[in-house]
Amino acid sequence: MKNKTALSLVAGALLALGLSGTAAAQEALTVVSFGGAYGATQKKHQIDPYVAETGKRVIFETYSGGIAEMKAQVQSGNIQWDVVDMETIDLERACSEGLLEIIPRDILLPGDDGTPAEQDFIPEGLASECAVAEIVYSTIYAYNEKTIGPNRPATVEDFFDVKKFPGKRGLRKRPQFVMEWALMADGVPDKDIYKVLATPEGQARAFAKLDTIKNDVIWYDSWSQAPQMLNDGGVSMIQVANGRIFDAIRNENKPFTIVWDGNMYDLGAWTILKGTPKLKQALEFVAFTTSTKALAGFEDVAYGPPRKSSLALVDKDVLTHLPSAHMDEGVQVDSVFWADYGESLSEKFNEWLLK
Repeated sequence: MKNKTALSLVAGALLALGLSGTAAAQEALTVVSFGGAYGATQKKHQIDPYVAETGKRVIFETYSGGIAEMKAQVQSGNIQWDVVDMETIDLERACSEGLLEIIPRDILLPGDDGTPAEQDFIPEGLASECAVAEIVYSTIYAYNEKTIGPNRPATVEDFFDVKKFPGKRGLRKRPQFVMEWALMADGVPDKDIYKVLATPEGQARAFAKLDTIKNDVIWYDSWSQAPQMLNDGGVSMIQVANGRIFDAIRNENKPFTIVWDGNMYDLGAWTILKGTPKLKQALEFVAFTTSTKALAGFEDVAYGPPRKSSLALVDKDVLTHLPSAHMDEGVQVDSVFWADYGESLSEKFNEWLLK
């Protein structure tokens, strides 16, 4: 489908919703995401084509995830961000707390093969009324072959074994994925991870396991920091989104290896901040940038597209590097769990860090 036809469809849907072209809608749209190779891919395959087709300005900023900044903007009425890329671990909570606009499904474009959007997206991709999925990704860990030593780690248990695999570990400074891994490494079956983590005993067990590597951890804030930390030798292995390492291996010839065991697979999605005065343009942007071709572009960093029509465009050599090829080695992130327990576990996690 040609972009002009696609934009005509979006415009028609927006008019049907009564969203006229206000002056505010013509101002620059502020889009926020995670930076690094991922952000570069978004710019190349989503933002630049949108700007070229519409002639509208987009300011592209980065953040480290979470909902604190979004909550402050909505509660104060001082909206600085319009469209925000979110992990579903944060999405569920942000949507339930009323921080996000509802995104009507009839603005979404059909697949390039003519399949209606709601049939083209995988069910999880449109599960939240506040979001439209862009990628399927996995949180994995990777090691630097030049600094890892004589042994090669292959499991989550190995990540926690500082005797067999000495050296610093890099972990993102959030309880999500860290606490799940701690329980995995302590022997909890994958199917029981969230059931155990929901109990005070299970949380204590996770922190006790983290105590065993606490002195060997370097904490970081943003996924984009991870490849450089691994390359510099500051850490011998690091937790990171799979696409960051794939990009470093393929495009920079870095001596990194991905360990898929225990990978936590999930979706990333566009959301729109509640109360943005640029709602019409935000909806137009989300529709345009979740089209078949735009989402297929994430093959550049080995993130799977949530649309079936996009998957048909992915290079066959990349398919084995997508999270969808390694789901049997991993665990799906329970975003509902994190919506329910995220705030309390974040408090406990921060208290633990200070001990």
